[in-house]
Amino acid sequence: MPANGNRPLKLQFGLINHEGRYLTAEAFGFKVNASAPSLKKKQIWTLEQDSQVVYLRSHLGRYLASDKDGKVTCEADGQNSDCRFLIVAQSDGRWALQSEQHLRFFGGSRDYLSCFAQVITDAELWAVHLALHPQANLLSVARKRYAHLSMEDGEIAVDMNIPWGVAALLTLVYLDGKYCLKTCDSRFLSNDGKLLMQSSRATAYTLELKCGKLAFKDCEGKYLCPMGPTGTLRSGRCSKPGKDELFDLEESHPQVVLMAVNGRYVSIRQGVSLAANQEDETDMETFQMEIDKETRKCTLRTSQGNYWDLVAHGGIQITASEVSANTMFSVEWLGHKVALKANNGKYICTKKNGQLLAVSDSIGEDEQLTLKLINRPMLILRGENGFICHHKNSNLLDGSRSVYDIFTLQFSNGAYHIKGVDGRFWYVNGAGLVCSDGEAPEDFTLELLEHGRLAIRDKKGRYLRGDQGGTLKGDGLGLSSSALWEY
Repeated sequence: MPANGNRPLKLQFGLINHEGRYLTAEAFGFKVNASAPSLKKKQIWTLEQDSQVVYLRSHLGRYLASDKDGKVTCEADGQNSDCRFLIVAQSDGRWALQSEQHLRFFGGSRDYLSCFAQVITDAELWAVHLALHPQANLLSVARKRYAHLSMEDGEIAVDMNIPWGVAALLTLVYLDGKYCLKTCDSRFLSNDGKLLMQSSRATAYTLELKCGKLAFKDCEGKYLCPMGPTGTLRSGRCSKPGKDELFDLEESHPQVVLMAVNGRYVSIRQGVSLAANQEDETDMETFQMEIDKETRKCTLRTSQGNYWDLVAHGGIQITASEVSANTMFSVEWLGHKVALKANNGKYICTKKNGQLLAVSDSIGEDEQLTLKLINRPMLILRGENGFICHHKNSNLLDGSRSVYDIFTLQFSNGAYHIKGVDGRFWYVNGAGLVCSDGEAPEDFTLELLEHGRLAIRDKKGRYLRGDQGGTLKGDGLGLSSSALWEY
């Protein structure tokens, strides 16, 4: 595994038939159809690979299967021989799915799906729409290095050991069945390696899967790969993807800077002990928060790959290379501030000389830190029912869309301002609805509560949640699943 210690993201996607409809697993009777116009929960499939064979698992945890008569079901709760399919990739990036057992092809429309075709026609072809959160880190399989925006060279370079800072964040934009790669400064990667302000034919790639890895095929039929000493990402000469052309997508953990009560940033610049004594934000003052799925405690990791570690007498050092109980911290969210509790049950406080020690029993001024999220200047939020996107005909926001808006996140003294595509700000109106046409910024606070998910509170401390109809409201008094957002 690479230095980041992340596992590649599970490949989840929607499958779109020749009529532009998504393969859907209905909750009732384990039926499948291709009737849905957009990608939501019931249209998400997880790919499980066993060498050349794939299994398709529905959102209900059941497997797509086909019998000898071509009848298609989705109720098997384990992998059996009828669930084994082969992907036959086409030149346009679409897939034909062939039953390994019966050698027939899967296709059809609406409620009439079968796996009985002996040859591939348009009705047996499926376009692949990734259902992952679109912001991720990109790892070259061959080089074992991460892609990042190199401002000085005006390119995406693949030469980073750990995906650090905002430059390593890439956004996959889905447009008409193809994907664009967007950098953190909103430019698109062209197949010649240049970064362009507008998307075009040269910035659109077909996604292909090989051994569970991704390859990006350009409009000329060539594949993206890292070239030269810095690993400039551009199309090479190959018209078949080998190891050099393969990539993993990994989830991008939140990276933060922390300011203590003395107005200085917590830093590792002075050696192994942590101290709040710096005026600048550099890699030395940036820490990666990795939140444990079970305990919801977090580790804080440095750009060198070491962890904050509780040592004797409450000292905090960056000596740990492995996760242990002493590298886990509880975060208490206090509006515009946070407090960190170490494994000894004590809060971290900042001493007069800036040193950080876990010695306090309660939270006072010295125990409070200002936490700033630095690697999500472009914010894409996905809730349990879909993405947040503007309403077509009003100033409200919808939290249940299959398409997303990219919002701008601006830090302001422990809070954040959220700005829409048109440059106007989010605010909560008198009726508790979140609006997106504010002239002046309004404070919201973020709480990074779970692995990959955050909560947003308005200036009155209420949680933003999606209601049953999808409308985004600022009226949540307590935390619920409708108030947690993938980011």
